[in-house]
Amino acid sequence: MGLNLATILRESARSRPDRVALISGAARVTYGELDAASDRFAAGLGRRGLVAGDAVALQLPNLPEFVVAYFGILKAGCVAVPVNPLYKAGELGHVLSDSGARLIVTWAGSLDEAAKGAADAGVDELFVVAAPGIPLPPAYRRYEQLLAAAPAVPPLHQTDPGDVAVVVYTAGTTGRPKGAELTHFQLLMNADTPGRLFGVRDDDVVLAVLPLFHVFGLSSILDVCVRFAATMTLVPRFDATAVLEVIQRDGVTVFEGVPAMYVAVLNHPDLDDYDLSSIRVGISGGAPIPAEVLDAFERRFGVVILEGYGMSETAATTTFNPSADERRVYSIGKPIWGVEVEIRDDGGHVLPPGRDHVGELVVRGVNVMRGYRRDPAATARVVVDGWLHTGDLGYVDGDGFFFVVDRKDDLIIRGGYNVYPREVEDVLYKHPAVAEAAVVGVPDARLGQEVKAVVVVRSGHRVTGPELIEHVRERLASYKYPRSVEFRESLPKNAANKILKRGL
Repeated sequence: MGLNLATILRESARSRPDRVALISGAARVTYGELDAASDRFAAGLGRRGLVAGDAVALQLPNLPEFVVAYFGILKAGCVAVPVNPLYKAGELGHVLSDSGARLIVTWAGSLDEAAKGAADAGVDELFVVAAPGIPLPPAYRRYEQLLAAAPAVPPLHQTDPGDVAVVVYTAGTTGRPKGAELTHFQLLMNADTPGRLFGVRDDDVVLAVLPLFHVFGLSSILDVCVRFAATMTLVPRFDATAVLEVIQRDGVTVFEGVPAMYVAVLNHPDLDDYDLSSIRVGISGGAPIPAEVLDAFERRFGVVILEGYGMSETAATTTFNPSADERRVYSIGKPIWGVEVEIRDDGGHVLPPGRDHVGELVVRGVNVMRGYRRDPAATARVVVDGWLHTGDLGYVDGDGFFFVVDRKDDLIIRGGYNVYPREVEDVLYKHPAVAEAAVVGVPDARLGQEVKAVVVVRSGHRVTGPELIEHVRERLASYKYPRSVEFRESLPKNAANKILKRGL
């Protein structure tokens, strides 16, 4: 039986051809137009000699061309390989070689590094998205050259449900990035089931500021919106002012972001100047959202933030809080349909419910990747007997709601005691002077590791290190509070705006 993820676009275009699919600045693209443009892109790939199963790299920010190319790749039966536009030549060359990409679509802002990376990987089919009138060197071809004439028969290759649709590369926190192979069926399920849980409707306007090359933006925003014929308003790069302007201009109803985005919006100096009353729900993922941030956002805007959990290897959503009435605040919710989650200790034993029983989250179900591309050894290390070992630590309560306390790699062991950085960070965020905080372990000759806080101070506030240390010491056990505080202007973040503790 054939199944192609691009069917979600074909069906939405049939039922809502005039519904606006994409907003990008002043531009509007309807579902009918998006469907037709992606047909032309698919035909263009065929004209270049690409066949079903060939990998196509897509190195673009959040632009309409990304969406057109993405669905065109799928319709042609090819494999989409989304890539960070900020990658340098060496990083891109690795992804192109590892994925076996035959063609890359990049944009003018990445051209120099993209050209070097493509040359290193032996990829000579390079096409560039550039604004009209901007000249390109003669050696490079424009994206528009891939848009063939409208095909007589709209293409939709009948891939098998288990065929790879997308290869999403991990952040590479340990070693080089690995490509998680996600199938048409997995991504279809992770568009349909979470979309129903999110309550996305065809009259929603969803903020698409999370990068579409990241699994959160790709699966939980792009695929979900197209499955339910909602409107996406595209923001190429996160900037709190730009986001506030877009929310007000386009009447955004669904705000999806990582915790750092919620923090930036809350701390914007001119927040009161913007009308955000159109927002009806917030969705948070990518990292645990600090309790104080969640509470402050809900109080300020009168909306509920529903938190979920997922990773590249699980096609994004794994657990989710289903609704404002059924959620368990501060939890990541319950497993979605077709997914099992357990908490296991280091010996592989399933732990009972309770916050005193912290272990690793392991996942099994329809959303778990087929494997890491061309790396069976790495796959075997994380997928054991069908269970994906996530590397995240958490617990489950008596009602089946899961809670993440931290990454296994971020755990601080101070003199034999476990310190979970998120618990300390939650207390730091309760201080009125703290805009952002990250807690890390630093080497200590006597205790093995010591607790250190790195803090960004809120504009207009002042606070000292000893004051913050005392603030935490009064609220947590004596072995948990930080012994040192470093102040910075900003914290390092990745392209999805997640704080990078390895950079600290």
